[in-house]
Amino acid sequence: MSKFPWKTTLAVTAIAATTVYAFAQMGPGANGPMGMHGSMHQQMMQGGNQTGGSMHERMMQGSMHGGAGGHGMMHGQQSGSLPTLPGQDAFGAIQEVVQILEADPATDWSKVNIGVLREHLIDMNEVTLRAHASERVLDNGLEIAVIGEGRTLDAIKRMVPAHVRELAAHGWNAKTEELPNGVKLTVLASDSQPLVKLKALGFMGLLVQGGHHQPHHLMMAKGGFVH
Repeated sequence: MSKFPWKTTLAVTAIAATTVYAFAQMGPGANGPMGMHGSMHQQMMQGGNQTGGSMHERMMQGSMHGGAGGHGMMHGQQSGSLPTLPGQDAFGAIQEVVQILEADPATDWSKVNIGVLREHLIDMNEVTLRAHASERVLDNGLEIAVIGEGRTLDAIKRMVPAHVRELAAHGWNAKTEELPNGVKLTVLASDSQPLVKLKALGFMGLLVQGGHHQPHHLMMAKGGFVH
C-alpha cells in the first residue's frame, strides 16, 4: 500500500475530470476545438448543399430566361441572338447574295450561277493577298506593276484592266498594259484627284474605289455580266 494514498486518489480524480471535460468538448454542438470542427463541417455540408442547389437553380433559370453562360446561349439561339459573322468573308458574301435572291420573287433561277460569283471572289482574294504590287511615283502620277504566277496571274489579268472603268468614273485618268507576268497600271493625278492622294492610296486604295463590287456581285450571281 502506498504511503500517500490520498495523493493517488487526488491524481486519479483529476485525470477523470479532465477526460470527462475533453469528451464534453468533442460532443455535438460543443464550442470546443473539436466541437467547432464538427459545427463547421456541418455548416459546410449544409452550405454546400444549399450552394449547389442555388447554383443549379440559377443555371436552370439561365437556360429558360437568357442568363449568362452556356445555358443563356441556348436561350439566345431560341430568341434569335446568333452570331452575325459567317467565319469566312467569301462564304459570307455568297450567303448574303443567296439570301437576297431567295427573298426576291422575281429571281430567275434558270439564270442564277453562284459558281461564277465564287470564282470572282477567288480572283479578289488572289489579287488582294497574293499579287505583288511594285509602285513607282511619276511626276504627275503613279505606275504600278502588278505581277504574280499561276492562279494569281490569271486573277490579275481579269481584275486590274476591268477596274480602269471604275477609276474613270471617279475622276482618275487610268490605263493598263499587259506585262509578261502581270499588268502595269498607270494612274495620273488631276486637280480633282491630286498626286498626294494618289500616292497615299496606292494599288489597293485605288482598287477599292467606289462601291461597285456589291451590285456587281449580285448581277454576276443572277447570270449577268462578269467584269
